[in-house]
Amino acid sequence: QVQLVESGGGSVQAGGSLRLSCAATGYPYSSYCMGWFRRGPGKGREGVAIIDRDGGSTYADSVKGRFTISRDNTKDTLYLQLDSLRAEDTAIYYCAAVNTGTGYCYAPLSSVPEYDFWGQGTQVTVS
Repeated sequence: QVQLVESGGGSVQAGGSLRLSCAATGYPYSSYCMGWFRRGPGKGREGVAIIDRDGGSTYADSVKGRFTISRDNTKDTLYLQLDSLRAEDTAIYYCAAVNTGTGYCYAPLSSVPEYDFWGQGTQVTVS
C-alpha cells in the first residue's frame, strides 16, 4: 500500500517562504514520477511541479523562478521550496505519485488524473 504524508504547510506573509515535505512509504520510490499539485479556494486541482528520478523537473508558469521541487531517493522524500509567496499561492498542496516503472515522467504537468497516489494535503495560506 503506497502512502504519502505531507508536512510543512502553514501561514506566512506575502514575500515569505515555506518548505513542504512528502514522506513516501510502501513502494520502490525511484520507479515513480513525483509531483506537487494544489487546489486554491474555489478552484480545481492544478499541477505545480513534477520531478523524475534523476531530478529532471517541470514547473507551472505561475511558480517558475519562485518554487523549487526536489527529491531525495535515499530518504524516499519529496520537497517543495516555496519562495516569494503571493496571496494567490494560497491553497491546499498535495503530493502525488505515479508508477511509470522507470521513474521518468511521461505525462504533462496538467494531467492530474494520471497520478495514482495522493497525500492528504497540507494548507498554505499567504496573507
